[in-house]
Amino acid sequence: MEYAAIIAFAITACVTPGPNNAMIMASGLNYGIRRSLPHYFGICLGFPAMVIAVGLGISTLFERFPVLHLILKLAGAAYLTYLAWRIATAPVSDLSQRASKPFSFVQAAAFQWINPKAWVLAIGATVTYTVIDQNYVIQVLLLAGIFMLFGAPCILLWLWFGAKLKSILQDPQSVRIFNYSMAGLLMVSLIPVFTELYQQLIT
Repeated sequence: MEYAAIIAFAITACVTPGPNNAMIMASGLNYGIRRSLPHYFGICLGFPAMVIAVGLGISTLFERFPVLHLILKLAGAAYLTYLAWRIATAPVSDLSQRASKPFSFVQAAAFQWINPKAWVLAIGATVTYTVIDQNYVIQVLLLAGIFMLFGAPCILLWLWFGAKLKSILQDPQSVRIFNYSMAGLLMVSLIPVFTELYQQLIT
C-alpha cells in the first residue's frame, strides 16, 4: 500500500467541506464541544467501519442490484435536505439551552450510510488503494485505520471552530445567519448527488 498517498487522501477528504463537517461545525456552535462529542466519535468510528464493510463486500450488492444504490441515494439526499432544513430552523433564542438535541453516537455512525460523500470516499478509497491478493483484508483494515487516525483531527478542527464561534456569535441574528450558512453548505454539497440522480432518472 502507498501509505503517503493514502494519508494525503484521507486528510484531504476529511478536512474539506461536506455533510459531516457542516453538521459537526453547526453542532459545535449550537451545543458546544462536550455535548457534541458523541456526534464526533460517531463520525470518527462510523466511517472507518463503513470502509471495512464496503471493502469486504457490501459494494458488490450494488453491482448486482443497482436499484438498491439508487434507493439509498434518494433516501440519503432527502434526509440530508431535511437536516439542512433542521439546521436552518434551529432555535436561536438561547445558546446555552436548546429544545433540540445533538446527534447521538449511534445516529452519527448510522448517518454515514446515507451520506453521499462517505459512499464516494469509501468506495473510491478501497478501489484505488487496495490490491486483491492474500493480504486484502489487512489492507482494508489498514485503510480504515488510517482514516480513523488522520481523519479524527480534521473533524475535530471543524467542531472546535464551530464551538469557538459560539463566543463570537452572541446575538440570535448572528447565530441564525451562521445556521443558514451551514444549511446552505450542506445543500451545496448535494449538488453533484442531485445532478447524478436527475441523469439516472431521465435515462
